[in-house]
Amino acid sequence: MGGFNGSRRTRRGATLAVAMAAVLSVAACGDDGGSGGSDGGGGIPSTVKVVGIEPLTGPAAFAGLSAQKGYELAIKQINEQGFLGDGKKIDLSWKDTKGDAATAASEMTAAIADRNVAATFGSVSSQEAVAQSPLAQKAGLPVIYTQAGSDGVVVGDYTYRATPLMSSYYPIMKKYIEDNGWKSVGIIYTNISPTLDEIGTKTLPDLAEETGMEVTKSVETTSATQDYSAAIQQVLDTDPDVVSILQIGASNPTAMTQLRQAGYTGKVLGNSGASAGNLKPAGADGAGMAWPVDFDATQTAPSSQQFVKDYTAEYGEDPLNYAAEAYDAAWFLARSIKEAGDASRDGIKDGMKTEAGKTEDGALGSDLAWKDGTIEVPGVVVEWDGTGTKLLYAAGDS
Repeated sequence: MGGFNGSRRTRRGATLAVAMAAVLSVAACGDDGGSGGSDGGGGIPSTVKVVGIEPLTGPAAFAGLSAQKGYELAIKQINEQGFLGDGKKIDLSWKDTKGDAATAASEMTAAIADRNVAATFGSVSSQEAVAQSPLAQKAGLPVIYTQAGSDGVVVGDYTYRATPLMSSYYPIMKKYIEDNGWKSVGIIYTNISPTLDEIGTKTLPDLAEETGMEVTKSVETTSATQDYSAAIQQVLDTDPDVVSILQIGASNPTAMTQLRQAGYTGKVLGNSGASAGNLKPAGADGAGMAWPVDFDATQTAPSSQQFVKDYTAEYGEDPLNYAAEAYDAAWFLARSIKEAGDASRDGIKDGMKTEAGKTEDGALGSDLAWKDGTIEVPGVVVEWDGTGTKLLYAAGDS
């Protein structure tokens, strides 16, 4: 979802309180905030211990479990290739946050205290990641996230995010809008997600202005919204050429079904929260929703297709974007360790800084770059046809 978020305003203060309490706990334990994962530093040991701290159960488990598969495939390849040197391998273990920010913070604190842990993979949930990042940064423990698209995740030189912000690639919808010749749009967006709040209130309105579209009506929905019919009617009363539905996960098929029941038969501008099969419950009512995403299994970049081939051979299914992001995150860590020639925490931090200054090909596409600790990707646009997604175009296609 570029990235996955919990409730926005109601839980923000509680999440920060959890994080600050845990920071004080780490400080009380006497961590000096910068010694490496292997205290001695220098060189790559035979085993580099990495901990993944993800929601493997709970409401975000669909993203956490998919990411887990991407991480594990990459680590398997890294170890089998002897990428870090003969006899050297990454040992990846897992901790389940269970969808709870306090548990996410507690598991990060435990990883910090274990001086054998060289680095971590953080939660896909923004709520949990915001609780983890201050701890990791203060203690000097490298952490790489996927998803987790809110502020407060990338907070310093030990924190990176291998998922692009949706606002950075949503503008590739410009071609789709211009090709259809729309002159007006009505927007129904959720405030549950900081990411979708930004798309609904800034990114899409800016894109509308750029393409000569009028925003006829913009309606905000909340975490309590289950019946979208009132919001839909408000938008349809303004007779827009196209409607935009910007909701998270399972809310997308609900909103799409109610939109069709209200009599709207046209195309719909969506977001990557409709990915991962989330539109399936809508069936034919979901057909016609299109959205940009950082990865789709049908995209044509050679490195993407190699990843799809390897993933399907390993798991017997097509990969979701969560797995692709995690795959690239794991390889980013491995390249950082190799670049530094050092698997200490400080060594990895220095290696990540160097690697983030390069471009690489990966599961997410070609010439992937980093900006301010977050990866940037070209992106693709897909459309739901009632049974699955089809690739419409990739960034740069004319």
